[in-house]
Amino acid sequence: TRRKGAPSDGTHRLTCVDKSNVTAGCKLFRRIYEEVASDYPGVHRDYAYIDAFQQWLLRSPEAYDVAVTSNVFGDIATDLAAVLQGGMGMAAGGNIGDEHAMFEPIHGSSPKHAGKDEVNPIAMILATQMMLDWLGRRKKDAGLQEAATAVETAVERHLAEGKALTYDLGGKARCSEVGSAIAAAIPKIAKRSA
Repeated sequence: TRRKGAPSDGTHRLTCVDKSNVTAGCKLFRRIYEEVASDYPGVHRDYAYIDAFQQWLLRSPEAYDVAVTSNVFGDIATDLAAVLQGGMGMAAGGNIGDEHAMFEPIHGSSPKHAGKDEVNPIAMILATQMMLDWLGRRKKDAGLQEAATAVETAVERHLAEGKALTYDLGGKARCSEVGSAIAAAIPKIAKRSA
């Protein structure tokens, strides 16, 4: 789906999150932000220091549209903000450049859980949804965008049903059960929308 701006007011807002009051590297980051952002007059520029941003993000996440920051601050911010959507098992993210993008669950590879069939697969499923949406918009491919919508709808319905949930969401379902249930719903949803 196409972004609609910040949920609270619809403003297309780009927030520069740094610590430019302390570090020289962040001062450079902010100068580059200003340079690039000036090419987009229709986007409102916003600024926040990372420490204050964390508090504001948790109190009023709907006030934000897009935040840009360094990798280390982004890693900290996304891990903490994952609590807003149910925890690390629910949080997907994307690193989007001019030509390429990479999508992943915020929690990363989580090697300590490898092979145990216990973790929540929804973050990975939503990362795939984000990838399909990005590719669909980039290539102007309605099929990819419809697939992204079907994946997102399948996840929403699965969570609303509340039957097969992993331990982090208060359930006892295995990773494979949740993944299979969501995967089985996608073709049905896609057929209805076709």
